Amino acid sequence: MKAIVFDKELKLDNNYPKPIPQKGEALIRVTLAGICNTDYEITKGYMGYVGILGHEFVGVVEEVNGEDKSLVGKRVVAEISYGCNNPECEWCAKKNYRHCPERHTLGIWRKDGCFAEYMTMPTNVLFEVPENVPDEQAVFVEPLAAACEITEQLHIEPTAKVLVLGDGKLGLTTALTLHAQNFDVLLVGKHQNKLDIAKVQGVKTQLLNEFTPQKIYDVVVEATGTASGFETSMSLTKPRGVLVLKSTVATGKELNLAPIVIDEITVLGSRCGQFAPALRLLKNNRIDFKPFISGIYSIDNAIEAFEANKAKDSIKILIKM
Repeated sequence: MKAIVFDKELKLDNNYPKPIPQKGEALIRVTLAGICNTDYEITKGYMGYVGILGHEFVGVVEEVNGEDKSLVGKRVVAEISYGCNNPECEWCAKKNYRHCPERHTLGIWRKDGCFAEYMTMPTNVLFEVPENVPDEQAVFVEPLAAACEITEQLHIEPTAKVLVLGDGKLGLTTALTLHAQNFDVLLVGKHQNKLDIAKVQGVKTQLLNEFTPQKIYDVVVEATGTASGFETSMSLTKPRGVLVLKSTVATGKELNLAPIVIDEITVLGSRCGQFAPALRLLKNNRIDFKPFISGIYSIDNAIEAFEANKAKDSIKILIKM
């Protein structure tokens, strides 16, 4: 099969072995996949990963190795991590696979990803896509679930002032999700065309160069994708406020952490989320991801797709298998 493989360099392999589903796994024919900033960070050394990249996808189940064949022929998405399923594992018992010490994470850690014609995943982390949700929306379930994760981890008061810093795909998705959950959200970024995507859907927006920094926000979500974003976010979080870190950045930077102690700021790392609430938001048409799509490339042009993903005006590049 064709697959996009990273091993010191990114390449298209036209003869990668087609995976065979193990007990409890499904063989999935991938139809559409999305490039994430984490994929780009991996090509710079993040996690030391080698293998097929990709963790955002929608596909069709062609085969199940197990007694329950109900998913065969269904369109599905998958949570990106699966655990050991040991009855004594506290994380797997709660279905919080992303923190299982023995986890596998799709296209990131110990598991080939979705940038291929076929992939396998355990059936217990698969979710059927509602009929009214097209592939071009369903492919965004993983980043949408990551945005939903914030309110799973943190109770935000209805009167709270929430600021999202960064107008890339992560920042846009987070702002739209919090707005859909009826919070008072301001999205601040550098690109008017990107801010307009959120503005059209009801989110308050402001250009960074017109924004007056004030330490007045109860919750600040750092989604800039830059090492300097942390310091900027600290300067906007009010005393005893919460700073939520969504960016995955592979580079290091010296930071002055004194404001965290002085202002008693809570720093919350937030990563992957549950898919069920994300799928409900899509089923109920609460968020429209179509304006995010900057280009759709065939798998044969995958390297070109990764180059297009680097462009400043690019939001989401999709790969059609």
